[in-house]
Amino acid sequence: MAGGKSTPKKDEALKVSQGQAVKTGHIVVRGLPVYKAGINVKGLGTLYALCPGTVYFTKKKTGHGKMRTYINVNPSTRPADLKK
Repeated sequence: MAGGKSTPKKDEALKVSQGQAVKTGHIVVRGLPVYKAGINVKGLGTLYALCPGTVYFTKKKTGHGKMRTYINVNPSTRPADLKK
C-alpha cells in the first residue's frame, strides 16, 4: 500500500456475467469468496474457465442451511469455439 494508506483492492470483482461467452483459461472471478467453482470452472481465489462456453450461475443450500453461489460454464459445441 502506497504511502501507508489503506485502500481497497480494485481488481477483486466478478469479471463476466451470466450468458457471456468465455474461452479456455478466461478469468471468471477474482478475489471474491462468495462465489464457488462449479462445473467446468476451477480455482480457489481466482476462478477460471476450463473449456469454452457460456457462463451460468446456480445456487445450492449446504448441509448447514447456508446458500452458496456456484459459477459454471456450459461447454460450447461449435467447432469454431473449440479451436481457439
